[in-house]
Amino acid sequence: MAGRTLTGVLTRDGRLLFGTRIARLFGYGFLSVVLVLYLVAIGFGALQVGLILTLTLVGDAAITLWLTTHADRIGRRRTLLAGAGLMILAGIAFALSNDFWVLILAATIGVISPSGNEVGPFLAVEQAALSQTVTDRQRTRVFGWYNLAGSFATASGSLAAGLLGATLQAGGASPLDSYRVIIVGYALIGLVLVALFATVSPAIEVPQAADVSVATRLGLHRSRGVVARLSALFGLDAFAGGFVIQSIVSYWLHTRFGLPVGALGAVFFAANILAGISALLAARLAARFGLVNTMVFTHLPSNILLIMVPFMPTAPLAVAVLLARFSISQMDVPARQSYTMAVVDPDERSAAAGVTAIARSVGAAVSPSLATPLVEAASLAALPFVIAGSLKIVYDLLFYRSFQAHRPPEERPPAPGGH
Repeated sequence: MAGRTLTGVLTRDGRLLFGTRIARLFGYGFLSVVLVLYLVAIGFGALQVGLILTLTLVGDAAITLWLTTHADRIGRRRTLLAGAGLMILAGIAFALSNDFWVLILAATIGVISPSGNEVGPFLAVEQAALSQTVTDRQRTRVFGWYNLAGSFATASGSLAAGLLGATLQAGGASPLDSYRVIIVGYALIGLVLVALFATVSPAIEVPQAADVSVATRLGLHRSRGVVARLSALFGLDAFAGGFVIQSIVSYWLHTRFGLPVGALGAVFFAANILAGISALLAARLAARFGLVNTMVFTHLPSNILLIMVPFMPTAPLAVAVLLARFSISQMDVPARQSYTMAVVDPDERSAAAGVTAIARSVGAAVSPSLATPLVEAASLAALPFVIAGSLKIVYDLLFYRSFQAHRPPEERPPAPGGH
């Protein structure tokens, strides 16, 4: 029925935005399985790889901040097209050049995902567009399906990269050449995004142009304080997550247990399928227990499982615990996205989503350069998982303390005699 699916809820633009989410996250999953392996294969050391990963996220933060806080002025469709262009640029540069400084430049100004997760201006603008096409009570469910679509796409991309890499290598290609083919594929997915974004209608733009003129700083006015607090906490969570981005965990499984690229693709296919299902379940939990409770009390046990991963003695056990963690780790994501959209004014949504996304990008930018040398040292390889899990637990507790009393509109009792 419509209450349990998206039938009758999404507009044509909504369906297109789901399509761009699927294409984009397929590309991110496709790339992330081999990105670190590729950089190592072309001769870079751990510190150089860490620096490239860090600058990828730093550059993304700077460009995305400008694009998302100006999206409602320059146009949401134009912003999305610009992001797709930067994705193509980064893919081409990484595929064609082995020069460290060229890749540093491409990592800084391009859009490339070392984690398999969202980067660039896409998520913030798409969330704002989707939020204005559904009711408050539909919003979390739509975001749950939106995240499910993305997780399944990331999973499919990870599996496709693993299968393609294994097939090419079985046919006689070197590991380096097989990785490069995958990176070319990433650039081609950027072209698909350009075609899709070009077909969305003006209905995705900010509803009232007059509202845009009210915004004062970073596209925000009334909600600056709330967004600042959210950004600080989301930045802490992302800093923790940066220690265990998909590229690094993939590299850790490869060096710790010798898993080949095909097996890595299968692992992250399963992980992202489980993550997508967990995101979909979040809507039901949020409807019953509230957005903040759903965010915090599903996230805590997933972080305990994350800490356990490196202490597993065999590859099957480590993968099993990792998959158990993924089965609940993403329940907070649609709740977090929906909560951010709920507590700001409609004409602040692109900016609020963008600023909080930038806080996450900045938070995640430093940690890969710290984690990569740790993973390479056998005696320290467990530390990224322990640091990430511990900091994420701190984030959960701080978030609950700060926002448990700040309820979104759909969870507030109706005003007496009001509407």
